[in-house]
Amino acid sequence: MLHELLKLNRYAFKFTRPGSDVLLKAHSSGERVLIEVEDECGGLAEAAQELIFRPFQQGGTDRSGVGLGLSLSRQGIQSFGGSLTVRNIPGRGCVFTIDLPRKN
Repeated sequence: MLHELLKLNRYAFKFTRPGSDVLLKAHSSGERVLIEVEDECGGLAEAAQELIFRPFQQGGTDRSGVGLGLSLSRQGIQSFGGSLTVRNIPGRGCVFTIDLPRKN
C-alpha cells in the first residue's frame, strides 16, 4: 500500500508546474481512511479523468514512463478493498484520493 502512495507522490511532483505545491492529506472517517495527494498540474481534460487509469495511457507530454503506474496503483489499492479516484480542479490541478477500509 505504501508503494502505491509513494507512486502517487512521485507522479504529483513529476507533473506539477515548477515552483508550485504538492499537498498530502490523510484522515479517517468512520470505517474509512482517506489519503489525498493534490498537485498543481494545471488540471485534466474531462475525458482524461478515467483514461489515465487505463494501462498504457499517458495524460501528459512527458513520455518517460510506459503508462502503467496509475493502473497498477488502482489495482493494488482495490486489492485492499479500497479505491483510487481523481478529482479535477480546472485550470489548477488534480486531487487523487485513496479510500481504504480502516483496519483495527
